[in-house]
Amino acid sequence: MKETIIDKVELNPIIAAVQNVEDLEIAIKSQVSTIFLLCADIFNAKSLVDRIRNADKSALIHIDFLEGIGKDAKAIDYIIQVIQPDGVISTKSSHIKIAKEKGMFTIQRFFLIDNKSYEMTTKSVKSIEPDMIEIMPGVMPGVIHRITRQLSIPVIAGGLISSKQDIMEALKAGALGASTGKKALWEL
Repeated sequence: MKETIIDKVELNPIIAAVQNVEDLEIAIKSQVSTIFLLCADIFNAKSLVDRIRNADKSALIHIDFLEGIGKDAKAIDYIIQVIQPDGVISTKSSHIKIAKEKGMFTIQRFFLIDNKSYEMTTKSVKSIEPDMIEIMPGVMPGVIHRITRQLSIPVIAGGLISSKQDIMEALKAGALGASTGKKALWEL
């Protein structure tokens, strides 16, 4: 499963970051091959993931944003066994570690705001070893270049991506893909 998600992002590096259920159909009909589901709850998560997967797109659910469910190991078991996404996203190392131990594809999201957060990111990645990382904001080509040279894990640029130029700069700097909530960019 890991190669499939990475392969899909390599073929189409634009990732739809769906922030409300109303935009899901637009993402499904778009050219993107990977969808980050940033809006779901315990009642609709399974059907949303199924819709994405039925469209032959990868469905990754941001478990920090999943409403109505706890954030412990049993909740992660439920997500894996019942909701069955292709992978999970989280800012929490403990969630990534548990999901990874259970065989789930993992993307850890990091907010880089200063040198200290950068150092903590590299330490965490080396310790937890998620399958991919997403760094935010994604409009930092210099930092993307630096982190992709330091870590061997594929990097996604996310946050504040608002133009084709932002995507091109992130990819040129070494990011594998760029996640964006801007629907107009999903068709690039």
